[in-house]
Amino acid sequence: MATTTKKPTPAKARPAVASAKAPATAPKRRAADVAYETLEELISTLQLQPGSQVVEAELVQRTQLGRTPLREALLRMVSTGLIVQQPRRGLLVSGIDLADHLDVVQTRRVLESLIAACSARRASEQQRKDIVLCAKRMVRAAAADRLDDYMHADIALDRVNHAASQNASAVKAVVPLIVQCRRFWYAYRHAGDITEGAAAHMQLAEGIASGVEAEAVAGAERLSDYLLGFTERVIAN
Repeated sequence: MATTTKKPTPAKARPAVASAKAPATAPKRRAADVAYETLEELISTLQLQPGSQVVEAELVQRTQLGRTPLREALLRMVSTGLIVQQPRRGLLVSGIDLADHLDVVQTRRVLESLIAACSARRASEQQRKDIVLCAKRMVRAAAADRLDDYMHADIALDRVNHAASQNASAVKAVVPLIVQCRRFWYAYRHAGDITEGAAAHMQLAEGIASGVEAEAVAGAERLSDYLLGFTERVIAN
């Protein structure tokens, strides 16, 4: 029997975390949420530079996403400070302020501990498995020095953690801070140790998976200590 060979389909620009396997428990996301996450990655990985102008038409072409979800995502980013709107200049990517970043890390510490405690208490069995798998991918990526794989696994871990916490208010507050921390890390990663960061995420994931709130909070505190130490080294240099 003759077989036919399918022609490869031209690749389209993918959403920000397409390379990270979505956890089995992940809900279907709205187009605006996909657009937000795509822009989030472009900002956090410095593909959209701090202070650069944001042009909607260019983003449509670059991401292959619709104008409506992109516009909604941009408005959300303006409300959280990731994008700023200036008279006569339009939309700009917010800048990086070294001194202000210490406040970002300290504020994130409080929220991460709260979210970790909620996740330890409320996560489903599948979510507990998923978050450890994400952390293991981070550890493997760190050992191989694969920065993109590390970041995609990190994003996937956050997504599981946030869903498991069932604390929408804390998640809404922490997400912009996480994006700022990722961008700061990309900008100054020469001062960081990716294996140390992976180990901190593993402790967080295992703490949540254990169901013991104190262990989950200890993991979140270790992650915050890593981020604070990294920030202080950057400022010192």
